[in-house]
This record gives sequence, structure tokens and C-alpha cells, in this order.
Amino acid sequence: MTAVAADAAIIEPNHPVLTTIDLPLPHLSDAWDGFRIAQLSDFHFDPHFSVVPLRKAVETLNQLKPDLIVLTGDFVTVPAFSKAGQAKRSAANIEPCSELLAQLHAPAGLLACLGNHDLGTDPVRITRTLHSRGIEMLRNASLPLQREASRLWLCGVDDVLEGHADLDLTLRGIPADEPVILLAHEPDFALEASRRRVDLQLSGHSHGGQVRIPFLGAPYLPELGRKFPKGLYKIGPLTLYTNVGIGTIRIPVRFDCPPEITLFTLRPLSASAPARTVV
Repeated sequence: MTAVAADAAIIEPNHPVLTTIDLPLPHLSDAWDGFRIAQLSDFHFDPHFSVVPLRKAVETLNQLKPDLIVLTGDFVTVPAFSKAGQAKRSAANIEPCSELLAQLHAPAGLLACLGNHDLGTDPVRITRTLHSRGIEMLRNASLPLQREASRLWLCGVDDVLEGHADLDLTLRGIPADEPVILLAHEPDFALEASRRRVDLQLSGHSHGGQVRIPFLGAPYLPELGRKFPKGLYKIGPLTLYTNVGIGTIRIPVRFDCPPEITLFTLRPLSASAPARTVV
């Protein structure tokens, strides 16, 4: 029992694993074959419990040299039972968090969306601080990346739980025959996105349950993180990936659910089916 407790509190939370996925996408041209996107999520920055796995994730990604890095929300944490003003003050953790994230490098840039904890604290401060560090926040917005004569659209919705997501606005003006990748913090939003012209949704939020009991799974999952809590899913024409995050929330432990770095290699749809490898 002591060994299990030590693993859950000390070893597992501080050692992120790398998940690599070859991912064929509809509408993707051969020009984008081999384009690599790295995903980090759910930092819940805390100077004691999340700083170590985040530093390790930054080191790992800089060694991997992805083309693009995406960050899918919850940079900070709304305190439990917070009093008036306390939640907004907790957004101050975006400063040390952004200092570490600013050490990441990718030629196509760093893009992000907000999570429910970000919206529940001070989203303006979080957005401005990340922007000052070269990280672009997509709040119901999209932008195209271009290679040769073809484009790849990166989109991000505002947080769904807080009621600010606007998919119509986010996808406005995107041609129907061009590939779309959506950053949406809550994975269960994929049920909505799958009815639209979205090829891939990247999410976090669930932490994979943070603690997973063998043969039973996670005892607790948050709202909008219960249907698709961990890993790769196919929902109609949409591919969804739910990253289990870097940090922890409320209780600083992980069991059978270590922090995660995800690296996607995009392929045209003619390539082989998605393959997942955990290192």
C-alpha cells in the first residue's frame, strides 16, 4: 500500500508519457503529409505539484521539434469554495506557467484555447499574458496555415461549460473542402462538432479521471468529460483525441493515468488507419 501511495503521489504525476499517433485526415493534401502537431493540456499550474511535469514536457517537446504546438486549456485552477475575488486572483499563476510555456519552440507557432477554469478566473489576463509570450489564443476564431497551394485550418472555441463556445462564428468563412482541426477544451463537445465540417478535435478537461482503478476505470469524471475521457475516438466523420493533461486538480495524485504529451503526425486519408503508440 505504501508503494502504491508513493507511485500515485510522487512518481506517476511527475513523469509525463509520450503518446505518438499517425493520423490520416479527410481533405488533407499530400503537402501536409508528415506535419507534426504536439498537444499539451490541463496544466492547472501550481508551483509545487505541476511545475515538474511541465518542465519535463517542455524539454521533451523541444527535443522532438514538432511543427506546431497546441495547448487545450485550463492553465490555472479555480480554488475550491473560493470567496469573492479569490478566483480572479488565482489567475496570477498564468505568469509562471507562461514563462515555462514560452520556452517551447515550433516553426508554425503555439496556439491555445481556454478551459473552464480559465474562464472562471480571469480569461482576459490569461489571454493577454500568453499572447505576450508568443502564444496565440483562439477564442471562437480560426486561422489558416499554408503549404504550397493548400491550407490547414486551426480553430478554437471558447469554453463550452462556461457557455461561450460559438462554433458558427469559429468556422465562418472556411471552405468546405479544406481540412479543419478544432481545439475545444471539453471532449464531449465532439458530439456537436461531428455534425459540422470538422475533421479533428483536440481536447483535454477530463484528466482521464486522474485516478483509474484497474478493470473499473475512473471513479470520477467531470461534466462534458464523461463520454470520451481518454484517448482516440471516431464519432461519425470526426476524429477526437482527449489528452489526459499535465497537472492535477484538488488532489495532487495520479494513478494508472500519468501526465501526457501527445504527438500527432498528419497523413492524407489514403494513408493507413490511425495507430497509437505509448512510449
